[in-house]
Amino acid sequence: MVKYSWVWLCFLSLICFLMSCTGKKTQLNDGAPLVSNDTLIPVIQPEQEPEEEKVEAPTRVDELFDDFIWNFASDERLQRRRVRFPLQVASAEGTTQIERNDWQHDNLFSDQPTYTLMFDNESDLDLEGDTSLSSAEVEWIYLDSKMRQRYFFERDKGAWMLDSISLTPLALIDDENGFISFYSRFANDSIYQLDHVTNPIEFVTLDPDDEFSILETTLGISQWFAFKPDLPTDRLTNINYGQANDGRSRRKILKVNGFQDGTSIILYFRKRSGEWEMYKFEDTSI
Repeated sequence: MVKYSWVWLCFLSLICFLMSCTGKKTQLNDGAPLVSNDTLIPVIQPEQEPEEEKVEAPTRVDELFDDFIWNFASDERLQRRRVRFPLQVASAEGTTQIERNDWQHDNLFSDQPTYTLMFDNESDLDLEGDTSLSSAEVEWIYLDSKMRQRYFFERDKGAWMLDSISLTPLALIDDENGFISFYSRFANDSIYQLDHVTNPIEFVTLDPDDEFSILETTLGISQWFAFKPDLPTDRLTNINYGQANDGRSRRKILKVNGFQDGTSIILYFRKRSGEWEMYKFEDTSI
């Protein structure tokens, strides 16, 4: 009887030992159980799309290119997301690439009080508000070095993206009788400027007695310097929405916009007998 009791006790002890081993869980300091590696189920992650190939969903700033380019220039994080890397940069020396890690924030002309636009025809001025654009270009025109830097933007699934940059000599689009060459001297030489403003010059402005009305009048040449705006002297900007910018055009319109101060100035130029002249001036700044 004692023998069987001893055997029975051994059997119960073995059962309890096995149960304690299978039910035991090691605890972390915070009480969370550690699970043995052989009980984990591997999770297969979906293949991630390379960051440089992702296209960000369009936002409100994508509706109008002017809104987008302001945000692109002033918002460093947005800009990095809206550049197609590796970015192609073409110049006379060939084509190079800028990788994402090498990109430096480009504030374009957002740190300037004004920027300029160029047109050949008055009807093209409406393109500024065109929400159906699929491509656009932003240009720097350097008057001293006579170079032209262009940023090419494309709309991809509704979102504007910087696609490439090019740097080319101005001589490809402008010669010594071209508008850019003329403007460079016009803006920097007051005597030359005076000789190339018509007398009288057409003047359009806000009516001082009624800010909701437009006043159309003329200015004598002696009044020009009292009313003339500050003009860029070393470089011009331009946003090409698709307007004609023909180097052979005999008419040019230079529009000066302010980012925040309500500046709105338009200068009208024409070429007569081989000479450029400014014949009309609008200042409807608020």
